[in-house]
Order: sequence, then structure tokens, then C-alpha cells
Amino acid sequence: MPIHVLGGCGILGVGVWLSVTQGNFATLSSSLPSLSAANLLIAVGTIIMVIGCLGCVGAVKESRPLLLSFFILLLLIFFLEILSIMLFFVYQDQVDHYAQRDLKRGLQLFGTEGNVGLTNAWMIVQTDFRCCGVTNHTDWFEVYNASRVPDSCCLEYSDNCGLVNPGTWWTAPCYERVKDWIQQNLVALWIFALCTALTQILGLVFSMTMFCQAVKVETFYA
Repeated sequence: MPIHVLGGCGILGVGVWLSVTQGNFATLSSSLPSLSAANLLIAVGTIIMVIGCLGCVGAVKESRPLLLSFFILLLLIFFLEILSIMLFFVYQDQVDHYAQRDLKRGLQLFGTEGNVGLTNAWMIVQTDFRCCGVTNHTDWFEVYNASRVPDSCCLEYSDNCGLVNPGTWWTAPCYERVKDWIQQNLVALWIFALCTALTQILGLVFSMTMFCQAVKVETFYA
């Protein structure tokens, strides 16, 4: 259970660091503007840390209510994770369709007042992944109402290069590029997922073992 506290603190720390140092780097989604990497890590880190503290206090004090609460919460999170993964694979096509539609809607906010985070996020993604637009570089034509793209789409960055010949732009779709990157790192992601699942299972076993031990002790002295 201490590993849950340490893990939660680590995730929370990374989230706070991202929020402070990369405050302008927000989400690409227009419908979920608060769902940035920093906010997500802060939320997840806080939840894990609170549950971990609950387990630690329950273990130290051998408190049945706290140990049982820790077990139930951890079991609930474990089942929700499994359910989320199953639903993702079952409805993957619908998820792809919704994500692309939402990202294209977000393009309309690019460069507008109050959307510095979204603008910076698109600039970073297009520069790092050498891509342009969600499904095609022509996605930007609807944003500008002209045959132009942001300067971050250019093979060689320069001011107003997005107004020049299309032959100087990246043409690969960003959505597919990001999916390819995830596919290439799938082994690492699965290892991380398995390690997380193993940690949760160990936490469940440990908490239930201590709970049963506390019941036996209380019954013995009753």
C-alpha cells in the first residue's frame, strides 16, 4: 500500500510540474478543454494517493473499516479499468469517428483569443509528428477559408510559410501519425498496464489478508 501512496505522489508531482512549466500546453479537444495532460495526471495522482493513504492507515491501525474501504475502492477502480479497455476495443470505430470530429471542431479555435493552449498544442503536435491537420492538410482550408495552413505544417519553418506552395507542407494526417506512434510503443504501454494491474492485485490481496487477520484477532479477543 505504501507503493500506492508513492505512485500517487509521483503522478501528482509530474502533473503539478507540467501545469507550472507547460501551462500553455492544453488539450486538443474543443468539447473537453480542461482535459489536459497536467489536469489528468493531477486528478489521477490525487485519487491514487488518497486511496493509498487509506490503505496505509488501515494497515497500521489494523482497522477493518479502512481496510475494507481500501479493498472496495481499489476493486472498483480495477473493474472500471477493465470495462474501459473492453468498451474501447468494442467501440473503437465509433471512438475514432468521434475523436476525429471533435479534433476537427477544435481546429476552428486555433489562433483565437483565449485558446492559446490549444493553439500551442496543435503547433507542437504538427511539428513533432511532421503532420498537418486531423485527417488531411486540407482540414485547415475550412478554418482559414483559403488554401493555407499554419506555419507549423511547413517542412522548413518560417514566417508565413503556410501561404506558400503546398509542396512545402507536411501532408501526413496527425491523427494517423499519433496512432502509428502508439502502435510502435504498444509493448511499453502493455508492460505499464500489466505492472499497474499487478500492483492493484497485490494491493487487493494484501488488504483482504490483513482484513481477515484483523477479524480473527478481534474474534479471538472477543
